[in-house]
Amino acid sequence: MGQTVVEKIAQLHLAEGAPSRPLRAGDFVSIRPRYVMTHDNTSAVMKKFTAIGARRLHDPRQAVFALDHDIQNTSESNLSKYREVEAFAREQGVDFYPAGTGIGHQIMVEKGYVLPGSFVVASDSHSNMYGALGAVGTPVVRTDAAAIWATGEFWWQIPPTVRVEITGALAPGVAGKDVIITLCGLYNHDEVLNAALEFCGPGVASLDMEARLTIANMSTEWGALVGWFPPDATTFAFLRECRAKLPAGTDRLSEAELARLEAAPPMPDADAQYSARISLDLSTLTPHLSGPDTVQAGTPLAEITKQRIKIDKAYIVSCVNSRLGDLAEAARVLEGKKVAPNVKLYLAAASLAVQQEAERRGYWRILVDAGAVTLPSGCGPCIGLGAGVLEPGETGISATNRNFKGRMGSREAKCYLASPAVVAASAAAGYIAGAKEWPRREVAHRFERAHAAAAPAEKVEIVEGFPRQLRGRLVFLPTDNLNTDGIYGKDYTYRDNMTKKKMAQVVMENYDPEFAKLARAGDVLVGGFNFGTGSSREQAVTALQTKGISLVIAGSFSQTYLRNAFNNGYPCVESPRLVERLRGQLASRLGDRTIIPGEELLVDFSSGTIEWRGERFPFAPLGRVAQSLVIAGGVEKLVKQKLGLS
Repeated sequence: MGQTVVEKIAQLHLAEGAPSRPLRAGDFVSIRPRYVMTHDNTSAVMKKFTAIGARRLHDPRQAVFALDHDIQNTSESNLSKYREVEAFAREQGVDFYPAGTGIGHQIMVEKGYVLPGSFVVASDSHSNMYGALGAVGTPVVRTDAAAIWATGEFWWQIPPTVRVEITGALAPGVAGKDVIITLCGLYNHDEVLNAALEFCGPGVASLDMEARLTIANMSTEWGALVGWFPPDATTFAFLRECRAKLPAGTDRLSEAELARLEAAPPMPDADAQYSARISLDLSTLTPHLSGPDTVQAGTPLAEITKQRIKIDKAYIVSCVNSRLGDLAEAARVLEGKKVAPNVKLYLAAASLAVQQEAERRGYWRILVDAGAVTLPSGCGPCIGLGAGVLEPGETGISATNRNFKGRMGSREAKCYLASPAVVAASAAAGYIAGAKEWPRREVAHRFERAHAAAAPAEKVEIVEGFPRQLRGRLVFLPTDNLNTDGIYGKDYTYRDNMTKKKMAQVVMENYDPEFAKLARAGDVLVGGFNFGTGSSREQAVTALQTKGISLVIAGSFSQTYLRNAFNNGYPCVESPRLVERLRGQLASRLGDRTIIPGEELLVDFSSGTIEWRGERFPFAPLGRVAQSLVIAGGVEKLVKQKLGLS
């Protein structure tokens, strides 16, 4: 069985957990990433780092700090935080980019930190963007970032891969943003949730680097963990342009390394196993919009223009669509025009370098003369911070990557997402409009779920202190998308007086008020698919721990929930076949919130199987890395052990 490109790149960056075979989806491993970027949350990671007891970064060259989120906030408390981050960077010898330099993800690509075949992470969900350059880019949480600082590595579960074959070429006026908005709207039932995406096919060559960066960036909103493009002539031309702009003496983007990678770029094996395949013909695309207030609703511009939806604010900002080509497109639309009197257009470049080049080429002046309100290079209104956020009752159109209700300001506002050209045209019209009329066209696409053969059974080495088997009463929660508020309600999340006993009494209260009475210590909980979606609150994990639930099994997990679980030493396994069989066997009771049929489950960690009613159901084995996290009681305690601090 061959490997996907993500499996191959993970293999190259493997620090621990290698099985006696090539890596495959489901494996728990320890990865040594090439770089880890943190932004304003660097201060929070610093607190976790010092709480562990660490004093010096394992490898200062591995870390990058870029202040970009709240840079319009000039309060003393924020400026003090920024000074502390800069001082820590200077003390540790870390590359530091102060507020105003640019958005961290843009800095990572334009400053040469991302190369084809590299594994680069950031404590931010849009790390997927690095995949545009042929790297594995994926997000980590703050605890993971602190662990990387301390030890150089973090744990990761290899995701399944969906292959996205692109054919044709985009018509003039159709952008990379339209590609990803279309895909998010077409496949909005978790088809790619927690997967890695391999974009491939002859249509890739027709996409410029800015389109690839946009698509990879917003693969996050599509639900993926990685959005990878094959490196080609376009990739290496971009990297050489970046190299030419680096200060003399910079060694992280050498011509020798580029030549080596160009001669043998990372590629998947021909017989790699994929969880699904998607095909998309670019030539059938027209401009699309997402929204309002969700990326899962995609509408052709041709259809929405007829509604003449009045807008109050427009935005060309963020890490997804405020690069040079984006500004050029917006300037082309607005040249010789003015922003409508009832509209405010906000403008911020992805980096200071991008702004300076846009100024040199005249794009910036065209946009300012049209009436754009300029902001410093940073996240700003995209994350709902600083000037220009949406007020109650307002409607916005934005070239950013998220339009969740309340994301860019008031929850009583509405927001649509579109390409920079459509945003610019709408700003001039005063309502959602394009620079020209577009016909309604059917998008040519296809989705096929792969029926991969089950992985061969294998014996798993059991680390001393970890059980070979676990037996417990089955407690089945048949609901999909059970969110963290259902598991542990927001009314308790910020209470400091919640003891373990109280947490156990209110666990699952918002899902089933009877759960705490029905469940007991030693039970094995089985959930549906996408278990633990929603917020990142760790109490959704620790509340089940305090209740004494020994293990959570689900068809699939929210990646954030899974990371929080193992970071707290709490085991979780995925077994979609078990969930499907339970639904079939217990069909008459699926209306119940909590189902306790009376039998026990036998979980065999040494073989990666679950036994119920005489049948066996497989799960991805928990190898040494996952077992060690559970034995230690979580990642912070494990890091302390590795540093000799416990």
